[in-house]
Amino acid sequence: MKILSINPGSTSTKIAVFEDGKQIFVTNIKHSAEEIAKYDSVIDQYKFREKIILKTLEDNGFDKSQFSAIVGRGGLLKPIPSGTYEVNEALLADLRASIGGEHASNLGGIIADSIASDIPGCRAFIADPVVVDELSDLARVAGHPEFKRISIFHALNQKAIAKLYASEIGVLYDSLNLIVAHLGGGVSVGAHCHGKVIDVNNALNGDGPFSPERSGTLPTYQLAELCFSGKYTLDQVKKIICGKGGVVAYLGTNDFYEVELKMADDPRFKFIADAFIYNVAKEVGAMAAVLKGKVDAILLTGGVAKGKGLMKDLTEYIEFIAPVKVYPGEDEMAALAMNGFAVLEGREEAKVYS
Repeated sequence: MKILSINPGSTSTKIAVFEDGKQIFVTNIKHSAEEIAKYDSVIDQYKFREKIILKTLEDNGFDKSQFSAIVGRGGLLKPIPSGTYEVNEALLADLRASIGGEHASNLGGIIADSIASDIPGCRAFIADPVVVDELSDLARVAGHPEFKRISIFHALNQKAIAKLYASEIGVLYDSLNLIVAHLGGGVSVGAHCHGKVIDVNNALNGDGPFSPERSGTLPTYQLAELCFSGKYTLDQVKKIICGKGGVVAYLGTNDFYEVELKMADDPRFKFIADAFIYNVAKEVGAMAAVLKGKVDAILLTGGVAKGKGLMKDLTEYIEFIAPVKVYPGEDEMAALAMNGFAVLEGREEAKVYS
């Protein structure tokens, strides 16, 4: 049984092949700025990317007819519960319409469906997109009726790491209270209460700790004044919030490996790294309060979690709450495939998007 995982990024498409649960091939296909510029929108790129994917598979000896399922990265859809969703017309229509915004991840389900439709018996899925929404009603209250808190976070990796931890200790994920912190280009810290993420910061457009390239929660009076200062356009303000905020705004780099290398010699780098850890620790503390202090474990994951010194510093802040375990990096390709295998093997049922 073979599964193809597809994870489209803004300038690349990562693919991986899994057979009987094991990864047997992975590659990241780069797309030049010139190639991408030919298309008016992200959705228009799907045939171009699909053709390259199929050519790459063929060049590496894979016959597409061997695939039992294609699992694409979920896009910016309507808020939905966690799970694996079989691609249907409703899902495709919302991806094509970019109802939650234009993003490369919207291509995942479209490409998966297009490839699977040419293979007899092959199924197309998406799994745990960033719009997974299991928030409690209290978590949605933002402080004014004109605003509401919404769930946008690294659902795929958070759920996969939480389930991995549960399997390692021999219990069901649904039986645990966990805090999972995904520390990557964006930062999301989720309170997992018996299988549901009942509270989490919006990791995309302004909430929680700052990250390598996102500002997180900003002082609202200062933000309002900046918006009406005449110095910035709306698009520029949005970039301050997401894309050109956080560590890159302070230090000119969004690479935490570079930050770690320079920390010893440049106090600016050490100070911002310390502030980053401080802010993540505060968010972990907030999620501990959401869970009323009943926390079985705190799991740290994502690219920044590869920094052993940084994770040591973070652990010192939060280990009084619960045991801390670090899962460096992220393996979203495996997470996509594992969700697909769970459906094909009958361990889980595919959900229906509507």
